[in-house]
Amino acid sequence: MQMGAMQDFELRVMRLLDHVAREHPTREVVTRWADGRETRNDWAGIHRNARKLAQRLVKWGINPGDRVATLAMNHEHHLTSWYGAMGMGGVIHTINPRLFDEQLIYIANHAEDRVLFYDKQFQPLVDRLKPEWTSIERYVVFDDLGPDGFQALLDAEDGDYAWYEGPEREPCMICYTSGTTGNPKGVLYEHRSTVLHAMHAAEPWVMGLSASDVILPIVPMFHAAAWGLPFAGALAGAKFVYSQTNDAAVLCELMNSEKVTIGSGVPTVWLAMFQHMDATGEEPRFLRQITVGGSAAPRAMLARFMDMGIKPLHLWGMTETSPVATALAPGPGWGDLTRDAQLDIVCKQGSIPFGVELRIVDDEGTELPRDGETSGRLQIRGPWVVKRYFKAEQDAVDAGGWFDTGDVAVLHPDGTMQITDRSKDVIKSGGEWISSVDLENAAVGCPGVGEAAAIGVYHPKWDERPLLLVVRKPGSAVTPQEITQHLTQHVAKWWLPDEILFVDDLPHTATGKLLKTVLREQYKDYKLATAA
Repeated sequence: MQMGAMQDFELRVMRLLDHVAREHPTREVVTRWADGRETRNDWAGIHRNARKLAQRLVKWGINPGDRVATLAMNHEHHLTSWYGAMGMGGVIHTINPRLFDEQLIYIANHAEDRVLFYDKQFQPLVDRLKPEWTSIERYVVFDDLGPDGFQALLDAEDGDYAWYEGPEREPCMICYTSGTTGNPKGVLYEHRSTVLHAMHAAEPWVMGLSASDVILPIVPMFHAAAWGLPFAGALAGAKFVYSQTNDAAVLCELMNSEKVTIGSGVPTVWLAMFQHMDATGEEPRFLRQITVGGSAAPRAMLARFMDMGIKPLHLWGMTETSPVATALAPGPGWGDLTRDAQLDIVCKQGSIPFGVELRIVDDEGTELPRDGETSGRLQIRGPWVVKRYFKAEQDAVDAGGWFDTGDVAVLHPDGTMQITDRSKDVIKSGGEWISSVDLENAAVGCPGVGEAAAIGVYHPKWDERPLLLVVRKPGSAVTPQEITQHLTQHVAKWWLPDEILFVDDLPHTATGKLLKTVLREQYKDYKLATAA
């Protein structure tokens, strides 16, 4: 005999949109477009437009599980496309336009995207790559106001559509990693993992979102699902303010005119905001909190926000963790700490909330103590952490479910985590990853280059920028200009090294691999000319 039961309620992403449209229908979604236009919608309108888009995708023959791609910045149509594609069972695929052509071709074909929605600013990119994208059947411009644009597509539908229902462990979104060695890897988010992550991100000890908040996500929607804000913000019933450009003057004006309480972005955008503030005397007057991630924020930046009465919230995560894993959560006695002691905590990568588990291990996989001193390889597991990459033949975790992040960290007794180094040889620039291995491989392809090593060196604006160390082939007189010209044909422009230095030789391990630890130590105090 059954003693009792609870309702079977599948955790589908569309429950988030249904909730916000039902309980907070008039909370606005405002967009400042690149051409200066401003549009105002609300969550009820996003709900209606998402159903219309789902209708159209079904008419086009898009099936549950098919991938629908976007190549776009932040705006209400991009938000609508997420929920519309997921609502008919599709899998939204956000493409990062900052990748170079070879990667853009690879990820669209690997994902087997069938539709691409894109901003017209990326028209040259689309025209260039369209012959290489073998699976994309339809192209629609988000901000085209003509008869073939996105709005006209919505206007042609009546919105009489019931969401596709299925198991909560079906996929809803795919995000590809960038900067890894070799081809990007697809992380396939599920409805269940995404809803759980939204609940996690909105919690008081993570982002602390509520219906009274006005959120301006500066982090692009193509960057690790915009840190989950489109889902967590819907769960909370918050108002959203989007800008199709990241110009500091525009962002500051929007923050004040729309009374933005929370802004989110990588350190670079906040440095640009400070420059604007110093030049004009303007400042965001309603901000209560900024979230910063993608790379470690400078102590001086966090201190300035604290002096403005704004809570700086340091986040850590990665595409593989949906992406937010840890966040600063002031513990007991916070108010009794000195300002410098508080800053010491704020500069760490956050506390460990319920839902994820962290540990550090040595090279043999032995777990190390959480003593605040011992460092080891950082591993993570939890219900919104990757298990297997898209189309991969093997799991990305060990037998215990632990995923190796590639970072080296210290776990403190108070439950905070601090990144101390990286085991992967990637360079973190402005919150984006640059693969040192791919940069080196491209450089070695230049005539006259015998060997090359790329390392990240400190930059006050970008956190790190690439320094390329080159050993010339015997008799070669290859110049930095020639190497740079060669690299422009193989990597993205923002990957290009800030400086190229010629050296007689490079250090190697016993097995012949480049000894990056020695190089990083040797050039740790190197001053780039671009950092002046």
